[in-house]
Amino acid sequence: MASSSVPSSQPARPPRPNLVFRHLRGSRSPAEFAAAVRRAAREIGERVSCDARYVHRVEAGEIRCPNYAYERVFLHMFPGRTLTDLGFAPRSSVRGRRTRAAGDQPAAPPENPANATSETSGASEPYETHNRYDPYDPHDHEESDVLRRAFMTGGGATVAAATLSPYGLAPEASAAQRPVRRAGTSDACALEEAVRRIRVLDDRHGADGLYRRAAAPLRAAYALLDAGATRQRTADRLYSGAGELAISVGWLAHDSGRFDDARSHYAEALATARVTGDAALEAHAFCNTAFLARDAGRPREAVRAAQAAQRAARPLGSPRLMSLLALREAGGWAGLADRAGCEQALIRAQAYFDRGPGEADPEWMTFYGEAELEGLEAQCWSMLGDWTRAARHARRAAELQDPHFTRNIALYTAELADDLARDGRPEEAAQAGMRALDLLGEVQSSRVRSMLSGTSRVLLPHRRTSGVSEFLDRHASLPRMV
Repeated sequence: MASSSVPSSQPARPPRPNLVFRHLRGSRSPAEFAAAVRRAAREIGERVSCDARYVHRVEAGEIRCPNYAYERVFLHMFPGRTLTDLGFAPRSSVRGRRTRAAGDQPAAPPENPANATSETSGASEPYETHNRYDPYDPHDHEESDVLRRAFMTGGGATVAAATLSPYGLAPEASAAQRPVRRAGTSDACALEEAVRRIRVLDDRHGADGLYRRAAAPLRAAYALLDAGATRQRTADRLYSGAGELAISVGWLAHDSGRFDDARSHYAEALATARVTGDAALEAHAFCNTAFLARDAGRPREAVRAAQAAQRAARPLGSPRLMSLLALREAGGWAGLADRAGCEQALIRAQAYFDRGPGEADPEWMTFYGEAELEGLEAQCWSMLGDWTRAARHARRAAELQDPHFTRNIALYTAELADDLARDGRPEEAAQAGMRALDLLGEVQSSRVRSMLSGTSRVLLPHRRTSGVSEFLDRHASLPRMV
């Protein structure tokens, strides 16, 4: 930590009290208002540790701009208002305060670190609500630079493939430090390439081995946003890329069973989309939120999120995207045991799909073809208890899937095994289960393993049926997930 005698690189200025925020508190005490903030956070799935001291600091002007979690909570509490309407400074006016030219001395920390302002806290770690990096700490500056190099070791699109390791992601502390600079086109390209690389690796290997490695590029992306960009077009690409990366990392958490982490990443992507007015990113974030809600046993939320995604996506002109979003809605209706609602959404999904691919289809939708359509429909019928129909669609999904998508083949085959088992066809279920087990040598997916565990429980009373005992024994010998 730099000595407090080191002069600041910025002139000191007294904080300006936030009188607007004080007025909004009204007659409530700071402690009462802090309790209201925490309740509002819980309503939208956020966690903030707001207390009376934090309220005092906001009103005193020490916090010129809240972190992203607090921003979402305040905008939820006061709908229709912006941060500036609440008395805060625009984020653009405080973003990049840590950027320094090479050779500049770091800003001096306050004598009492607890009194440091946190106007930029959360900018580089948006899915945490506490101030992990004190903005006056030069180690924060170091960390941001190291994280950026998680996908920027050489600049441009060659970075993601520079250090492959088992999954193609560089370790976050593997390179020498260099001064933070404003982001440029090569940084945006590197971020976009990191997103593509993660998606390709997930298609082939599944999420379990990727999730923790992908966290470093995500932190790096938000460090880039914090540094600012040289041009508005570059800034737009960085925001879009960071949002897409948050969704990709959220999916890795989702597929590996870390639902709380996934929800946080998807929420961050949605906030980024809302801040920048990016309808395509908003539709993608709501799409994944709907999928997560269905898997987490919140089917009504899944329906609402899927419908919100369709509203955002309608102007984009992509029938294939609308098809996928209708399927997300169908999954929610199935979870609610609403067969009519599910069937209507499935009909819309098929009608949109039949219009064919188009130039407006998002890049991230490369996985969505006839196989995925069949697989998602199979899941709907499975939730509705129509095992025969579910098995028919799951079998077709596995047969149609491009060999590149190894994880999806494993998923559809596991779905088929479970549907057959529940449909009273244990021998066929065991055969499908064995094929899915064969693929686990290449795929690390908690979702697939969980499905096979359910199938094994259903098949247990049929151990004497041909092939079932072999499947059960082989499943039981799988190594436990760490």
